Amino acid sequence: MKDIAKELGVSVVTISKVLRDHPDISDETRERVLSYVKKVDYQPNVLARSLVTGRSYLVGLIVPDLLHPFFAEIAKSLSQVIGGKGYSLIIASSEEDPELEAREIRQLQARHLDALVIASCALNNTSIDKLALHNDPYVLIDRNFSKVKSNFVGTDDEAAGRIATEHLIQMGCRRIAHISGRNNSTGYGRLQGYQAALQSHGLRYRKEYVVSRPHVDADSIDQGKQAMQILLGREIRPDGVFCYNDPLAIGAMEKIFEEGLSVPDDIAVIGCGNLHYDSSLRIPLSSIDQQSHAIGRRAGEVLLEIIESKVPKPPQKVVLEPTLIARLSTMRNSAAHSDGPKVKTKK
Repeated sequence: MKDIAKELGVSVVTISKVLRDHPDISDETRERVLSYVKKVDYQPNVLARSLVTGRSYLVGLIVPDLLHPFFAEIAKSLSQVIGGKGYSLIIASSEEDPELEAREIRQLQARHLDALVIASCALNNTSIDKLALHNDPYVLIDRNFSKVKSNFVGTDDEAAGRIATEHLIQMGCRRIAHISGRNNSTGYGRLQGYQAALQSHGLRYRKEYVVSRPHVDADSIDQGKQAMQILLGREIRPDGVFCYNDPLAIGAMEKIFEEGLSVPDDIAVIGCGNLHYDSSLRIPLSSIDQQSHAIGRRAGEVLLEIIESKVPKPPQKVVLEPTLIARLSTMRNSAAHSDGPKVKTKK
């Protein structure tokens, strides 16, 4: 930085401020410095900066599955937000194993990361309590713990379940099943929404129509096929299925096709996540958009506020509203006779 400052005839402090994106610099000076930095391919010494600031400029993200498109989209938008402020993202997978998740949290803590973003697969808040005990900054995404006052960014899961189920009802379905999630805030919320929609429309809730699997984020497509096989074996076959997420829904549709049945006329299927599988699917999948990009972006914004604030900030809870994306997997011929409102479709 001394060499750059000498070459441009400015102070080292000015160079430092430009590299830290400090607002107290004129646009002309900022442009001169950045242009020269790019020309000479200057790389800041992150270790030296960490010794001065006490920060590692690293953020950890722990998700249930690295290959799940929902978490990949969150990671992408999160990385863009924090990258603009000079932070880098380290990603780890819990493989839907609470013990592995706890180990990943401990290992990332040992690296003295500046903060963690966690989509927890745990059914209790033990690991989260330990983070709070050590005053380590963190943001929960997608799954929350009711007994913990923590920063959280996610979707209104009860609304997601209600919207999905009401859409199937509007499409003429009357025997609606649910391939459910784990017994956490996300799974429970979507189940509650499913039940509330049935009740509000005077439809019977059948316990045998709710099928859960040991995994819903890892090996999801196979888990969806297995769950659908169970539902197809019921004495009275369902005519609609709301799936906890899109990969489960894809597996459910594959099993329906294998049995020689039609989607959506025999069984309508809707997922959750809106993960853009359309080009690879025989029947485009209706889904509930959880705003995965917005979750990653807002989580990054909340996280930067925590890290860069000079005083402790009260926990923030950001709950985004889900929306229906209707495609061919729910557009039944019988929908023409439904009393429900018309919906816009995407092909």
